[in-house]
Amino acid sequence: MAINTDKNLYTVVFAAVMVVVVGSVLAFLASGLKEKIEENERFEKQQNILYAMGVNENADEGSVSFVPTDVVEGEFSKYITEQLVIDGDKTTPDNEAYLIDLKKQLAIAKSGGSPKLPLFIGDKDGKKYYIIPMYGKGLWDAIWGFISLDDNLVVQGVYFDHKGETPGLGANIKQRYFMDDFSGESILDGTRYAGINVAKGNNDPLNKEKDDNEVDALAGATITGNGVSAMIQESVRLYKPYLETIRTKK
Repeated sequence: MAINTDKNLYTVVFAAVMVVVVGSVLAFLASGLKEKIEENERFEKQQNILYAMGVNENADEGSVSFVPTDVVEGEFSKYITEQLVIDGDKTTPDNEAYLIDLKKQLAIAKSGGSPKLPLFIGDKDGKKYYIIPMYGKGLWDAIWGFISLDDNLVVQGVYFDHKGETPGLGANIKQRYFMDDFSGESILDGTRYAGINVAKGNNDPLNKEKDDNEVDALAGATITGNGVSAMIQESVRLYKPYLETIRTKK
């Protein structure tokens, strides 16, 4: 007997079968690729941390080139000498601190709990770097990154990324010309922890002034820039107790 494909029942049954089939295929693929996905996420975090402390393969002034994935684990072990977890007034070593979900820890902090904050100490050419992870909100969705400081709490490098900022506008936070502006800025204003402000009209488009706690804003991306400023300030606030120990060592 021929099937009447014009009936609504046929359409409903066909759609249901396709949903089950496609869903099963996607579930199978996700399960099979889970280990590879997790590996790529680890590599990406390691690449971003290294980039913030200046370990990258940038070939010119405009490029953003990471350490390749096939060597990043070795480079990470070479340059990151310590991984720490800060829990209140206790700091403990943890070789997998970079795997901590900072978004979840910030949610704990906002609810009044005690977050476990990861921090990384690197060494390159005999110079020590303190790399702090960051997480915040841009115009449309999440933004995140890493900021690298020296013993004087002067920025040595940053890396920013985003989930859904506007291409050509807010998405430019991950462009080299924007990230490079942060190098040389201090998170201190005298003895006050000020962070770094992404400022419209700071009259320093070439970012030659390094004592103003400001970098020039991105055109047409005010809300994303404000998100970057707030993200840095929140990270400075959370990590201030540990940053104070760096200052007292000097």
